Amino acid sequence: MKRLILTIFILTVGLLVQASDLVIESKTQSYAEQENKIKFDGDVKVTVDDLKVVGDSADVSMQGDQKLDTATFYDKPYAFEVKKNKKREVKANILQLSLITKVVKAQGDTQSIVFDGKIPVVVVNADEQEYDTKTGIMVAKGTVTIQYKELETFSDKAKIRTDKNGDLKDIELIGNARIKEQKGNDSYADNFFYNASTKMMTATGNTTSNVIMDDGTKLVLKSSRQEYAQDKNIFNASGNVQVWYQDYYARGPKITVYPNADGKPNEVYFSGRSSITQGVRTIFADKIKMIMKPKSFEATGNTRTVIKNIGSGDSENGDGIGLGL
Repeated sequence: MKRLILTIFILTVGLLVQASDLVIESKTQSYAEQENKIKFDGDVKVTVDDLKVVGDSADVSMQGDQKLDTATFYDKPYAFEVKKNKKREVKANILQLSLITKVVKAQGDTQSIVFDGKIPVVVVNADEQEYDTKTGIMVAKGTVTIQYKELETFSDKAKIRTDKNGDLKDIELIGNARIKEQKGNDSYADNFFYNASTKMMTATGNTTSNVIMDDGTKLVLKSSRQEYAQDKNIFNASGNVQVWYQDYYARGPKITVYPNADGKPNEVYFSGRSSITQGVRTIFADKIKMIMKPKSFEATGNTRTVIKNIGSGDSENGDGIGLGL
């Protein structure tokens, strides 16, 4: 999760359309006065600063005062920018560059890739992608996937905000969101939000985290809200928290999870009236400490133990527990 966040700012592709010369090359060019558009066909090549766009056809709409408005590229155009050792490219069925609002829109089977040398660092796929160069906001919509090394995210929508220097401010995964690691760990939520300044990841709405332990067992945490402090490697969850680990099932209003020396979650602290169940035994307490290695738990504060199915309680048949009266 955190490795994705540290590099996601690269996604704010440098498709800047500022006060610069727009150079368009093509086999043919024509002007449709009724549509007030300049049309380009055949090996269309467009250059604006470091940005280059290539495609089979394009047109540029104009305002009444003959100022350029929007450049639209058709038939799966390809846009790219190279700066030093970094290359950024965008593919789509249709690509629009607004010369007024400074907004770049990619529509239909869109894909953005950031290369470090020849190695792809980040890949974003979506039905649509839009980047506002004025606000530094990049929005991807429709079956959004983001890949970074062994991490992959899925969501209905993704929103990335950057500052004027292009550094990440925050990222949001919206709707049916999932973050998956190749080693098996994954998290689900309605929404994920990461704040770069606080280094805090927050998941809200039907949140579930699955962690694969070193021995192959799974730690499952479900709650209404989950928070991960990246710099401290501490995990918090609240709102009907439920935890499964091997034959343990625990629940309570709030938990804090601390890692072991290897960074794996190891100690789970329940606060508020909580319970832990193992087999037929359930312990209720004000506080519960559950440890994965060595596997154990401790309950404190108004503890109460309930053991189920120890007998029918029918003293006449002699099957229950009593004093023999």
